[in-house]
Amino acid sequence: MGAILQFEQVHKRYGDVAALAGVSLTIQGGEFFTLLGPSGCGKTTLLRCVAGFLRPDDGRILCDGDRLDRLPAHKRDIGMVFQNYAIFPHLTVFENVAYGLRARRVEPAEIRRRALETLTLVQMDALADRRPDQLSGGQQQRVALARAMAIRPRLLLMDEPLSNLDAKLRVEMRTEIRRLQRELGITTVYVTHDQEEALAISERLAVMNAGRVEQVGFPWDVYQAPQSAFVAQFIGTSNTLKGTLAPGGGEWAAVRIGDWTLGTRRTEGLAGSVLAVFRPEALGLVADGRETAGATIGEAAVVSREFLGAVLRYRLRLDDGSLIHLDEHKPNAARLVPEGARVRFAVRPEDVMLFPTKESS
Repeated sequence: MGAILQFEQVHKRYGDVAALAGVSLTIQGGEFFTLLGPSGCGKTTLLRCVAGFLRPDDGRILCDGDRLDRLPAHKRDIGMVFQNYAIFPHLTVFENVAYGLRARRVEPAEIRRRALETLTLVQMDALADRRPDQLSGGQQQRVALARAMAIRPRLLLMDEPLSNLDAKLRVEMRTEIRRLQRELGITTVYVTHDQEEALAISERLAVMNAGRVEQVGFPWDVYQAPQSAFVAQFIGTSNTLKGTLAPGGGEWAAVRIGDWTLGTRRTEGLAGSVLAVFRPEALGLVADGRETAGATIGEAAVVSREFLGAVLRYRLRLDDGSLIHLDEHKPNAARLVPEGARVRFAVRPEDVMLFPTKESS
């Protein structure tokens, strides 16, 4: 079981800017936990506070109940994988992986055993005698992983470790990282701005914005049940329309968006101006003259089409000028709707999420 990592009201300022504004989190032992958010949201600052590269202005960071933030960086027993790998160019693959073990004064025989064992884990044992300039980007990343894991740290920190790899290799490496982490059971904190990567690799994740944690949860919960308009818009693709919530009671409500009325599930405490948010996959094209029971029907003009392989994404313009996306799965070339054509679409009330606008919050 890995170490439990806790943040208690952690603050960090750079002049007038609050990089961290009272972050509180608990990461369970052996968990693969991701910090996700846009550039400048505070995720890397939080990771660097754990590593000891930055000191919080206020708050506490605990590891298994002990104050981690009071220890020097070299005494925190942490493995770190950087965005640029930071492997030593003058050392062989084996020497890079053995470096941290030598620094800890491990016996030579044990150094060799653990370094080779870890290189085997990352499938790099056959290249142990090569130097970094003889390796591909993916191979260098494996060496960086092996070096961090060889010391068997109580915490493993990863800062955008796949951002320098091509798209196909990124998918392969994220699967490999998750496999290795599960095998070793090390508590891992992973930083990324890539939503797809975060959803695919994480056990749980925290969405950060402007130095604060907006939401913590399992990937499917954060995607399907976002707790704020920011999370709904940041995670995946979403359609966001501003409208006015009709007064009334009951489970269901209606939002007036220009001349269009959109059905939705009622959200407690909301009234007046609201944001209606729904995913592109929640929409479906409807043939003229047909209705879909329980759904709201809308009309729009096709602005553009984007073929994404398994999905065809239509960009639609509503009559009030608002733009939305509609995803058609398993697209059929024979049924393509041309640009400029008018279409009808359906969206079910249960797929529409409501949030307060800034002026109403």
